[in-house]
Formats: sequence, structure tokens, C-alpha cells
Amino acid sequence: MNPSTPSTTPTPEKAVLVLEDGTRYTGRAYGARGTTLGEVVFATGMSGYQETLTDPSYAGQIVLQTAPHIGNTGMNDEDPESRRIWVAGYIVRDPSRVVSNWRATTSLDDLLVRDGIVGISGIDTRAVTRHIRSAGSMRGGIFSGDDAALDPDEQLRRVTAAPEMTGQNLSAAVSVPSAQVTPATGERIGNLAVLDLGVKQATIENLAARGFDVHVLPQTATIDEIRAIEPVAVFYSNGPGDPAASDGHVSLLREVLDDGLPFFGICFGNQLLGRALGLGTYKLPFGHRGINQPVLDKATGRVEITAHNHGFAVDAPLDAPFDSPNGYGKVEVSHIGLNDRVVEGLRALDIPAFSVQYHPEAAAGPHDANYLFDRFRDLVVAHLSDKKDNN
Repeated sequence: MNPSTPSTTPTPEKAVLVLEDGTRYTGRAYGARGTTLGEVVFATGMSGYQETLTDPSYAGQIVLQTAPHIGNTGMNDEDPESRRIWVAGYIVRDPSRVVSNWRATTSLDDLLVRDGIVGISGIDTRAVTRHIRSAGSMRGGIFSGDDAALDPDEQLRRVTAAPEMTGQNLSAAVSVPSAQVTPATGERIGNLAVLDLGVKQATIENLAARGFDVHVLPQTATIDEIRAIEPVAVFYSNGPGDPAASDGHVSLLREVLDDGLPFFGICFGNQLLGRALGLGTYKLPFGHRGINQPVLDKATGRVEITAHNHGFAVDAPLDAPFDSPNGYGKVEVSHIGLNDRVVEGLRALDIPAFSVQYHPEAAAGPHDANYLFDRFRDLVVAHLSDKKDNN
């Protein structure tokens, strides 16, 4: 370029991230333009951003990626965990300007625009992460386009008027509207009823590979609708929201347990099993979100590196088995998070039910906990065998 020729590079569009405590970060517009509000959380995975974005558990949350460079592998048609991007907003430091992966079918930016996801780039994501680790997860807003020029006081007012995550039931927003069936791909065991609270595609595939005809049911399903498919077991999926706001799903699960059906729950399903057994739940200061969390399996003494995405946890004694306050016999904490000793799994000792707080399907990895799907299959097979012998 001739030094005298004026540059034609367009001026980046301004965007602002505003936190509910008044902290502000100015950057560049990314994805769709406008305003988005939600709980600001950080995810520590260095890869797997497509799976993060399409995980329904992130509904209602503005996700900050701690990895600095995001988008270089684009987006493809094979890795999405659901039918769309669910995050309320997206924060990255340096979005890739090019897509350089042979599997890519489009760019991350294009899909953010397609699904109306307002984002921001070009801010110090390390500083935001350190602030959240100190102050805790909080409501925030991203303002871009014309809204970037709103009065700062008005931007903050909109953020503080947004609902907090505590008390929100978001299952209806992410669940399927009608039942869907994925046939078993392994040696068939029987029908599995999956209550869709935000289920991931990798979970469905793992269950089908263990011999289950996977019946994914809407979150409004009743016990009669579950019984109608004659399931050999019931599964509760991951999902967004506060488990304390899901009384209906807890009542349904107690009916499942009363029917004697084997049960497995992941993430939100773990919290709801805890509540069905009579335990409480509480909100974590900034949650666990990433693919590098160490968890102890108490049964084996093995430490597993696991994928997490949760902002709430079950309140339960960590050391010795205890009596279920709701009369389901003895229960034990089966897995413990080694970073902060949070309950990461429950196992009922007198009924066929267990759950984990993390993600054994682990797309995009790691796969240390994938054996839990085998453990569930073995539990169901043993239950069916016992049932046959008793008849």
C-alpha cells in the first residue's frame, strides 16, 4: 500500500460488558448486535467451544472463555450438543479471523449471528475471570450496536433489573416439545425413559450404545407417560436453572423411585436426586465450568479428570453413609471434587439409584468418567435379573 493512501480498514464497533456491581469493560462487538442479559460465568476449556455453546445447561448465562484464542476451528455439523446455541451471550479475548479446520462448515461468528447471540471481544478476559473468582458469579449485560451508546446508568439499571439465576426454572426453555426415540446401537436391553431437562446429544449416543432404546421425553412428562413406554430404567439429564425451583421434577422422581425403577442422573439430575432423597442444594460462588476438574471416586480411590458445568451443588455429609431424610434407606457421597470438596456424586445403597454432578459423556473430553454409562447398564441388567428370579 502507498504510504499516502488512507487505510480502508473499518473501525471496530464498540461493545460494553457491564457487571451488576458497576464494573465495566469496553471492547469490540462480536456476533449479533444489541443487548443481552444473564449470569456471567467463565469456562476454562482450551478446546470444545462448539460443545460449550450448544450445551443447553448454559441457557441464561453469558459465558466467558478463559482460553484467549477462540474460533480457529470454526463450527461443523458433527459436534453440536443440541439444536442451537444456548448461551445468553459470549465473551472472548481474541476471536479468530480465519477458519482453518477441514471439518468446518461455517465460522463461529456466523453462527452467533444466526442464533442472535450478542457477544463482545477484545477485552481482558483474565481480569474479568479474576474479578468473578473474587466477587462471585453475578448478573451482567453486553451492549453493542446502538445500545453501546446508552447512558451507563441505564445500562446498569437494565443489568440489575434482570432476574438472578437463583430461583429460576429454565427446563421448559430447553426441553424437547414432544417425545423422540433413538434406537439402541448395542445389544438391546430395553426402553430407557430420559427426562429432557437440557440433554446433550453425546449423552443420548452413549446411552444408546449401551443397549437402550432412548426415549427422550419433554420435561412436562408425568409418571403415567413414563410407565406407558414400559421402561427398564429412568434417566434425568443435565440442564440449566436452580434445582430448588424444580419441585415438579423432584416429585416425579420420587414416584420413579417408589416404582423401583433403576435411576441415573447427570449434573442437574444429580441435584434433583439429592432433593428427592431429602437433601438440600445451594449455589456455588462461581461454579465449576471446564474440562479439567479433578474428582475422587471413593469406591476405587481413583482420581479422574472430568468435565463440569454447574453452578449449584448438593449439600450432604461427605464421609460416612447416612439415612435418606425421605425414607429411601442409606445413601453415600460417591464422588468428591478435589478442588473444593463439593459433592460430585450420590449413590443410594438400598435402592437402584445413583448420579454424578459432572459429565461422563464429556464432549469434547476428557473421557476418564465414561465408565459410568457401563455402571448404569450393569445396574439395570442386574436389576432385571433379580426381578426375573423373584418372579
